[in-house]
Amino acid sequence: MSNPVVHWEFWTRQPKEVSEFYQRAFGWKIQTIPEMNYHFVDSGEGGVQGGMFEPDEGPLPGNMALYLGCDDLAAAVQSVRNAGGTILVEEKVIPGQGKMALFADPEGRVNGLWQHFAPAESHESA
Repeated sequence: MSNPVVHWEFWTRQPKEVSEFYQRAFGWKIQTIPEMNYHFVDSGEGGVQGGMFEPDEGPLPGNMALYLGCDDLAAAVQSVRNAGGTILVEEKVIPGQGKMALFADPEGRVNGLWQHFAPAESHESA
């Protein structure tokens, strides 16, 4: 099973300003989702889509995170643990979209795991 990069995020203290920069510089289409304090990014045809947001608390663990797609989030989390990684955020449901977890590799880089809901599951919520 492969685990392609399926999403990316910029973690920033200035999500509005950073979003506007990328819109102006590269023509990215950005949809603001206020209830999630999130800026969804459509980087263009054929590109990997992403987002920008300001974490709610603590220091920024990095400036960017890649999300690796998986068919079974629990199995992927266990695989990260087995390989020596650390789970930083356990399974979290994103209503109508999927579920995610965050991990750190042995050097401390933070990345994510993403399992997209099948259409029949899209009604699930946290």
